[in-house]
Amino acid sequence: MKNKNHHIKQFELSPSAKARIIIANMEGREIEEHDISTPHRDDHCQLMLAVSGEFKLNIDFETIAFSAPALLFVFPEQVHQTIEVKDPKGWMISFDPSLVNQEVLQLFGNKFNNPFLLNSGSAFYQHIHILADLIEKMQLEKPNNFLQNSLSLILNGLLNLIAGELVSDMSINKEKENRSIILKEKFIKLTKENFKTWKQASQYASALSISTSHLNDTVKSVTGSPVSAHIQEVSISEAKRLLYFTEMTVKEIAYEVGYNEPVYFGKLFKKITKLTPLEFRNKFRDKDHLSLH
Repeated sequence: MKNKNHHIKQFELSPSAKARIIIANMEGREIEEHDISTPHRDDHCQLMLAVSGEFKLNIDFETIAFSAPALLFVFPEQVHQTIEVKDPKGWMISFDPSLVNQEVLQLFGNKFNNPFLLNSGSAFYQHIHILADLIEKMQLEKPNNFLQNSLSLILNGLLNLIAGELVSDMSINKEKENRSIILKEKFIKLTKENFKTWKQASQYASALSISTSHLNDTVKSVTGSPVSAHIQEVSISEAKRLLYFTEMTVKEIAYEVGYNEPVYFGKLFKKITKLTPLEFRNKFRDKDHLSLH
């Protein structure tokens, strides 16, 4: 593959914000920016538009394999790794979350399933293909304030197009179902913000101004899992990340994710992951297991 490092540029909307948009053509991606072959986290969002190729990645210690065309979205807190890629074509867009509409990011968090498979013959596919190509070409121009603002607007346009596609299959005739989905999404958002201190369903029900039984019934009907399982899932996901990236003890991690009884935390961790916290750390940090099979 030819080196196309000149396609990768950084744009700041203001000297203080340090906000940036970086788009790279995957045929010439500058891999040496950081080692994507090992699990890592970034301080920015990443959107992949894969036009062709086969991909095998790992996001939050779950393996994802798919063939293009497809979209893939990674949030800053998510641990991710490229395991294997064959004949990739498309774009990888990295951007600061502060650049984009927060409602769109919340929608992505609730509805974006990796990978989001595409129909190459659809108008939607053609539109996002044009916008990604346009952003790449604009980065070849000499930067100025107006160009930088234009890039931000086009990025938001691209993300809004995707957001519209995510909700396009929601029928206006399913108002009751939609209300349940909206309530579930509000609950999921609250778990991500408060999982360290809120461990009881009643705390979330109170914040949503509904009864605990109504919250439990709604969440379980939509997801198949009770409220408690979702709270535990968010807590254990963060614990996994801390086990991999830090030298904190299991006891310290238990406290960090909101459990004052490390023994209970250890049992809960094993119940959900089938591994003890130390077994998880040894497995995923051992060089012999970096492929995350």
